[in-house]
Amino acid sequence: MSNILELLKAIEVEWGALGQVVKPQRGKRLVKSQLQESGNYAVYQNCMTPLGYYHESNVKSDTTFIISAGAAGDIGYSDVDFWAADDVYFFSTPKHIKSKFLYYFLLTQQTQILAQVRRASIPRLSKTVVEKILIPIPCPDSPEKSLEIQTEIVRILDNFTELTAELTAELTAELTARKKQYNYYRDQLLSFENSEIEWKPLGHESVGEFIRGGGLQKKDFTDSGVGCIHYGQIYTYYGTYADKTKTYISQAFFEKARKAKSGDLVIATTSENDEDVCKAVAWLGTEQIAVSSDACIYRHKLNPKYVSYFFQTEHFQRQKRPFITGTKVRRVNADDLAKILIPVPSQEEQASIVDILDKFDALTNSLTEGLPREIVLRHQQYEYYRELLLSFPKAEEVSV
Repeated sequence: MSNILELLKAIEVEWGALGQVVKPQRGKRLVKSQLQESGNYAVYQNCMTPLGYYHESNVKSDTTFIISAGAAGDIGYSDVDFWAADDVYFFSTPKHIKSKFLYYFLLTQQTQILAQVRRASIPRLSKTVVEKILIPIPCPDSPEKSLEIQTEIVRILDNFTELTAELTAELTAELTARKKQYNYYRDQLLSFENSEIEWKPLGHESVGEFIRGGGLQKKDFTDSGVGCIHYGQIYTYYGTYADKTKTYISQAFFEKARKAKSGDLVIATTSENDEDVCKAVAWLGTEQIAVSSDACIYRHKLNPKYVSYFFQTEHFQRQKRPFITGTKVRRVNADDLAKILIPVPSQEEQASIVDILDKFDALTNSLTEGLPREIVLRHQQYEYYRELLLSFPKAEEVSV
């Protein structure tokens, strides 16, 4: 690796606009009735997951391509023939440029490419933007030498890609096993079997009360202001607890909103699947926050994290399921939630349980600790070496 890095420092590099060096070609549209669930050739349309399969191909193997609508800016490479639909630009590279070298280089430019995507109802990346992307050609006066360098870079990055994938798969498998172990231990810890701990309804006057959220919609979000939680964020963004919000609303709107105080639980009462209904996050921030409709606030006299962890247990899930209503949209109303029983040990025991579960949670979910952190570091290491290998000296100005 050090040898190739030393070599790259000394070589001449010519930069050219992608549209001049490699002509982007647009794919051809297919309608859904022409597609099959399985077949010889994958059809790529608006994302990296095949839309379906077709009996013909229009792009040869060893080709790099970019999605231009939907998941606009996503970059792909195929080592088999495929069908590119009309929301795909693909690149038939000349003999002096390796397609996979182009692919790896474009990955280093993905942040800049995504910044050029026009955000509308359907995100789009124009052909003009693609054609203006500058790409490096090492040793432009010696095609043979250029290909040798490109081939070596591709070989190294292929090896890194394979190694990273293997390590990630191993770490992910271990993480999955750890999560199962953690879930089992959490459920055992909160079952209080062979214990005299009393179980009480969540809505019991000595335990807590439910307050319906309301009024807040995504269109009300602002860049700054007072914190708020939208019900959809509870199962897509938040974990067991939070002290900062992802989104904000204006002070004027906040005055009219339903509010959660520090220590309250915010619960999503609506979802498209049973698992996400009643997912909860304990709000631990110092300020009050607004809560959307299709969510409710649980104001209680228990340890906030203790209640949030209980909502994750199978004991809670078993009690929740009979109360779920709806077909496409699944929901549980606050009155039924109030009937669910929760074990109520002393505050000291609640705090002790939370301390144990916090440690397990960090090891299985935190991106700054444990296996999740290790997975992130592996990907960062791969990206570092990819950037290092493809960081050619850049000309100050290249005419496009």
